[in-house]
Amino acid sequence: MMILRPIQQCDYPALLKIAHESGHGFTSLPNNEELLQKKIDHSISSFAKSASHPGDEGYLFVLEDSETGEVVGTSAIEAAVGLDDAFYHYHLSKAIHSSRTLNVYKAVDILTLCNDYTGATELCTLFLKDGYRKNNNGKLLSKARFMFIKQHQERFAETVIAEMRGVSNEQG
Repeated sequence: MMILRPIQQCDYPALLKIAHESGHGFTSLPNNEELLQKKIDHSISSFAKSASHPGDEGYLFVLEDSETGEVVGTSAIEAAVGLDDAFYHYHLSKAIHSSRTLNVYKAVDILTLCNDYTGATELCTLFLKDGYRKNNNGKLLSKARFMFIKQHQERFAETVIAEMRGVSNEQG
């Protein structure tokens, strides 16, 4: 049976192993001992905090195989992004340059730097070990975050976002 629970200090070695396994480009789960320890400490503090509105809280969960005791995955929720550090994204739009007189028509893509999602809740840090990517374990790991948000609505924003991990390798 799989058990989803808040991370604990004793999960540090397992989280470090998962961070290493997650590979290059997984920015919310850095392969950095100090940063991972800070994430654990921040999560434990966030769960213990009495929050009446979204703030700088971050909730880190682990998925544990109850038969082996092994931590096999992790997922997280950031209550409100962009409050302490800037949270930028890009907006792709299109501008049309046209003139019937000059017989000109040109569509130009425009990439604009924005921060429209400041204060939004972010679903993040979803990772499941290869051998456990079956039996709906990934769905449990992901969807349980929505159940937690529903159960504790006062802790989260009305807008919920998620960034999708792109293709990444050692060259970029």
